Amino acid sequence: MPTIATLNTVRARAYLFRIPLFTRATIVIIVAAWLLGLQRVWDLKAWGALIPDKISVATLYRINTFPFIHLNIIHAVLNIIALTPLLDRFEAEHGTLTSLALFFGPFVTAPGLMYVLIERFIFRGNVAVMGASMWVFLLLGVEAIRTYRVNPTFAISTYHIPTWTTPIFLMFAMSVLVPGSSFLGHLCGLAVGYLFGLGYLKFLAPPEKILRWVEGKLNLLGRLPHYVSVDQKTYGRFGVLPTSGGPGSPGPSVAMGMVGSTQRLGP
Repeated sequence: MPTIATLNTVRARAYLFRIPLFTRATIVIIVAAWLLGLQRVWDLKAWGALIPDKISVATLYRINTFPFIHLNIIHAVLNIIALTPLLDRFEAEHGTLTSLALFFGPFVTAPGLMYVLIERFIFRGNVAVMGASMWVFLLLGVEAIRTYRVNPTFAISTYHIPTWTTPIFLMFAMSVLVPGSSFLGHLCGLAVGYLFGLGYLKFLAPPEKILRWVEGKLNLLGRLPHYVSVDQKTYGRFGVLPTSGGPGSPGPSVAMGMVGSTQRLGP
C-alpha cells in the first residue's frame, strides 16, 4: 500500500514533469545566474542589478537582467518556489511565445522603469534591487483581478474585504517580516499586474495571428518539448487535444513571499 510520502513524491514528480517550457527556462536561468555569481573574478550582482543612477542607454540591459540575479541561494530558492506555480499557470493560459514576449518585454521594462523613475526622481534615492519577486507580485496582481471577478469579497468576522486587496496585505507583511525587501519594487510589479489583469495592458501582448504563423512556420509544437501553443482551444496544453470533454484541472495558484536585495526583491 503506497504511503503518504510515496504519493507526495509521485505528485511532485508529475508536477515537475509538466512544467511548461518558458517556466523551466526561467528557473534554469535563475539557477545559472546564481552559480555564475559564485565566482570572484567578476561581480555579477554589480553588473546586473537594477541601480537607478546606473541606468543609461548603455546599461538598459539591467532592466532585463535584475530579475534573474539573487543575493544568495536562499533568496533564489524562495523566489523560484514563489514564482514557479504562478508563471506555470500564466504560460499554460497564454502560451509559451506570449509569455516569452511579455516577460522579456513589458513585464520587466514597465515595472523596472517605474521603479527607477520613482526611486530616482521622487524619493531621490539610489537603492539597488534584484530578484524575481517583482514578477511574483505582478502575477499575484493578475491572479487577484481574476479572483475578484469570480469572487469579489471574502469575509473576516463581519467585514467583507475585496479579494483584489490580498496581494497588498502580502506586500505589507513582506516589508515587515523581511526588512531588506523592496516595498517599492513589489508595488511596481503589483501595479503592472493589476493593469494587465484589468485589460489595460493587453495591447502590449503580441498579436496571436503572428504568433500562430511563427508556431506553424517553425513547427515549435513538434520540435520543443513542453511547449505551450498560443491557441489552447485548438491544440491543447502541449499541442495535444484532450481525450475527454471535461474541463482541465486548473493550475496551481498558490504563491509565497519572496526575498529582496541591497534592497532585495522578495522574501
